[in-house]
Amino acid sequence: MAYRCPTYELQRMPTMTADTPSISTASTTLTNRATPQVAADVAPEDTAQLLQACEKVRVKVDDATLAARVWRNPGKPALLLVHGYPDNSDIWLPVISHLRASYELITYDVRGAGESTRPTDLKAYSLTRLMDDTIAVINATHPTGPVHLIGHDWGSVQSWETATEPAARKYIQSFTSISGPSLDHIGYWMRSAVRSGKPAEISKVLNQLVHSWYIMLFQLPSLPPALWKAWLGKAWPSVLKTVEGIADAPISATQTDDGVFGISLYRQNIIPSLNQPRERRAQVPVQLICATGDHFVSKAMAETAFPWVDELWMREVSTNHWLQYTHGKALARWIDQFVTHIETGRTDLELERYRVTQSASAPRRDFDGKLGVVTGAGSGIGKETALALARNGMTVICTDIDEQAAQATVNQIQQTGGRGFAQRVDVANVDAMEAFASELHKTHGAPDVVVNNAGIGMAGSFLKTQVADWQKILDINLWGVIHGSRLFAQQMIDDAKPGHIVNVASAAAYTPSSIYPAYATTKAAVFMLSDCLRAELGRHDIGVSTICPGLINTNITRTTHFVGEDAATERKKQEKTTQMYTRRAYTPDRVAQEIVDAICKDRAIVPVSPEAKGLRLLSRFAPSVLRAFARYDVTPA
Repeated sequence: MAYRCPTYELQRMPTMTADTPSISTASTTLTNRATPQVAADVAPEDTAQLLQACEKVRVKVDDATLAARVWRNPGKPALLLVHGYPDNSDIWLPVISHLRASYELITYDVRGAGESTRPTDLKAYSLTRLMDDTIAVINATHPTGPVHLIGHDWGSVQSWETATEPAARKYIQSFTSISGPSLDHIGYWMRSAVRSGKPAEISKVLNQLVHSWYIMLFQLPSLPPALWKAWLGKAWPSVLKTVEGIADAPISATQTDDGVFGISLYRQNIIPSLNQPRERRAQVPVQLICATGDHFVSKAMAETAFPWVDELWMREVSTNHWLQYTHGKALARWIDQFVTHIETGRTDLELERYRVTQSASAPRRDFDGKLGVVTGAGSGIGKETALALARNGMTVICTDIDEQAAQATVNQIQQTGGRGFAQRVDVANVDAMEAFASELHKTHGAPDVVVNNAGIGMAGSFLKTQVADWQKILDINLWGVIHGSRLFAQQMIDDAKPGHIVNVASAAAYTPSSIYPAYATTKAAVFMLSDCLRAELGRHDIGVSTICPGLINTNITRTTHFVGEDAATERKKQEKTTQMYTRRAYTPDRVAQEIVDAICKDRAIVPVSPEAKGLRLLSRFAPSVLRAFARYDVTPA
């Protein structure tokens, strides 16, 4: 049956000041709420300016009057932002401040919230009525064409109803869903999981039910409203601070009523939708923004959309549920990227990674949609790591001081259907590293994985190691890791990206020796640096792994500098060492697999090869044995 557009009446309101009187309707009294306190990166004076710059309108639709705001920007694409529970449209102000120059922006208080009317009939909060509200607001505020729809929490839940309506393209061009899945999609997912009988699938459902404890609470007849009236309304900012870490939690004059009346959204829709889900396919491109720190919506819930969306992008971000307040600028950029792509058709390299390709014959791999940076990717462990990451779906930026070697690795990646880019970078050069990181961020965004692998070998006694030797090995083996960790960790944090940093140290990090003091010192420093980074970055959802290879057959033995030796003697020792490592026959691809495993399982310290693991045990339980052994020179003669 064709969708019937709701009838509505538009009423433009004068800009409100402190002297503007209250305006009454048949349902409720609407007062001019004070300028809201907004956290994150919008100052109070900017908030006041935003509110003064908007056009306030009332949209009357059947049994409700909706309070809307419009920031006019003629000729620009229009965005409609729909808030969730227990919020009102003020929650979008931190995001609007970053989008206003490029878009026409529309918000409204959903029925039961803010300055919109609050119907008392439970049926007035059905998904159909909520969809009618959305379309009425679009028709009233932007009658010239469809808008881009963005929904958060329940605002996303109800927006799925619009995005899956067969006539959706008349009203919207795209949909960005933030922490709010379709109830119908959830219903089908739960049925499928239970019927499959697979413990892993059933555990996902049980895990989500634990996350959704409050929904069951909302079904009780009297307790939830009483909690809001007695305590929760006034305590809400403190709850946000405790649970979400929002330092300056927003204060809303309508918070108690928003909480009380919004319960009807859950009571009217949850159980019927889960009991009798409908087949609802998205009619427009969809971007999912999945917050890894969300206490209410799990990743499995977000992925319920996969079978129902033909054009789908999913972005995992390291935030909590109310990311408008904590990451307003970043959220604005993610919305802008997606909408720009829909409007222009231009391919954005960063956004393209988040496109979800669905194929029964080619299931999603661990690193599909991820971006990795591998230093020293021209040979050895770096090359094999780049190849392994690419095989698992990652786009890999291969860097090396030898650009031809890096390009050869990329060619090999591309021959097997992977995606990679080559870049010459000297990790010891801070200016070069900063320029590389900056350009990478502009083109691809922050990486998901960084493997600081580039390094050199050095052997010979401490007293023969000159200052220039120390400077060289410290610049590459230690400062290279510092630069890579510092620059890319900051990008991950700024972009709210859950990520992983892999620092390749060595078993020499915990194995003292009189024959490679400089090399062991740099690797021990990398070892400790990584542990410190893991402690600091964990709160940002960034893992750090230290890889400690043993005797690995790579090119490093052919280029190791033997201090204090003439060229002929050095060459002879390099050849002897290479022969020993070749006989050991522990290949770098095995290290690469350990690195992939460390990323997937967030392993902290990973000794690779039997000797590395044995030496690690000795370093912890019998360090005196290693100190005694360190006196002997076992360099091949």
